[in-house]
Amino acid sequence: MAPLIHFVKDRIWLCPYPVRMAGTRFEARMTVIRLNSGVLMLHSPCAITPALAAALGALGPVAHIVAPGNYHTLHVASAQAAFPDAKTWICPGIETKRLRLKYDGILGDDAPPDWQGEIDQVLVRGTRIMREVAMFHRASHTLVLVDLIENFTDATPGVGGALKFWFKYVFRMWNRPRPAPEYRLGWRDRRLAAQSLRRILAWDFERIVLSHGDLIARDAHAVAERAWAGLLEA
Repeated sequence: MAPLIHFVKDRIWLCPYPVRMAGTRFEARMTVIRLNSGVLMLHSPCAITPALAAALGALGPVAHIVAPGNYHTLHVASAQAAFPDAKTWICPGIETKRLRLKYDGILGDDAPPDWQGEIDQVLVRGTRIMREVAMFHRASHTLVLVDLIENFTDATPGVGGALKFWFKYVFRMWNRPRPAPEYRLGWRDRRLAAQSLRRILAWDFERIVLSHGDLIARDAHAVAERAWAGLLEA
């Protein structure tokens, strides 16, 4: 497990972790956000080891565990065990997929009072397979996603040959930031999805933290617009 990486001074930390799925190997990324009150949010948590729990505790009390996408629940129970007093928030759909997972609230377009005014959010509608709640951290102008954009390149660490083959030769999204293949395999309602994406693009984000692939630190708005161009025409 990699150590916490300080991304935005006193506000955001990142922690990459390995994933194996359907014969492929790649990395995911937990995002840690410190709210104005000093408490921490774990966004798409990784497995919480004793060393990582201690490192997080040095930053502040963990108050919120967020599963922002229906494919990002693997380590929620680990985070809950490490931080039993934290609230757990889930993306819609997880409650029917993970019946034994305990949670305190289901996320939507309106931020709960716990971070209202600090983090805005949009539930991406019109999807068929994946569901996701995008988040915007106002103070740092950071857009936080999980699968709505993936950005695998020749510089991305921890990527196995099988995933590179699929992304480079089948999905044609190697070195091209795009939504995850599970999104691109078919949108249930393209017009509704486009409305959600336009709401995200209305935020004044300057960087994008995503779960899979390289971070987007330059021309973030333009990158997002290109990634979603096919849908934005709906």
